[in-house]
Amino acid sequence: MIISDSTEERKANLAAILPLQQKDFYGIIKTMEGRAVTIRLLDPPLNEFVQAETPDLAKALAKKLGVKVDFINKKYAELNEHNPMLGHRGCRLAITYPEIYEMQVEAIARATAQAEKEGLKHDVRIMIPNVTTFAELKQIRAQAEAVIANVNKELGLSLKFQIGSMIEFPRAAATANQIAEYADFFSFGTNDLTQTTFGFSRDDYSKFIDSYLDQKVLLQDPFKTLDEDGVGVMIGLAEEKGRSVKSDLHLGICGEHGGDPASIALCYKLGLNYVSCSPFRVPAARLAGAQAVIKSSKK
Repeated sequence: MIISDSTEERKANLAAILPLQQKDFYGIIKTMEGRAVTIRLLDPPLNEFVQAETPDLAKALAKKLGVKVDFINKKYAELNEHNPMLGHRGCRLAITYPEIYEMQVEAIARATAQAEKEGLKHDVRIMIPNVTTFAELKQIRAQAEAVIANVNKELGLSLKFQIGSMIEFPRAAATANQIAEYADFFSFGTNDLTQTTFGFSRDDYSKFIDSYLDQKVLLQDPFKTLDEDGVGVMIGLAEEKGRSVKSDLHLGICGEHGGDPASIALCYKLGLNYVSCSPFRVPAARLAGAQAVIKSSKK
């Protein structure tokens, strides 16, 4: 799919991926037993999936895909980016290649339909990553709803899905009232929001963070504990602006901060509804969440 030369070729390859995605999503829905599950559409840049850094890797990939090595090298060069985390990823892929997200949404709809027909409970939500302007979400949401409508018509169902936006960049936070017009919920991607608010590369900041902490330039590692004065202000701004449009807008964070007790306390203070974190952090996150509620109730 990634090395396709035309829209037609890409769609053909996506058609082959669709049943695999549908099977995965159905497995998630079945396992969750009716609990809410949010599926984030494709987020990473495409270059992450093409392993051709060395001649041997390029040769192996070419053999696997049945193409010439020169073709793989050409595609690898085209996909390579100087700063991929701020490059062609997330919803930017959907603007360039709308068929990618359309396939994923169709797979989600068909998986949910399968669960529906088997009498399984389901509460599936769709999340759009890397949004910086309401126009991205407006366009992608319309495309997703058209796909869902087609699946409903074909299968005689009336499935509905909440569609929300990740808030990962200062601009998204600053224009959250505009984005909220087209979002059923916000999920703050605090890893990227920290990265873009500080201007620190998460991949490279280890070269200087110890010096910052030792000299007390920073008191905490901002990628481990949410920065209240900067990132927290961005989240608070988005909460205020988003709920000025939709008072019941569901808000939460996803990222490693979701397992940090101090960060969880800040999220509660800012009025968020939930935190999301890695499975091994869930017990600590539950405890921290309960402590934040108790502490607040004593005031």
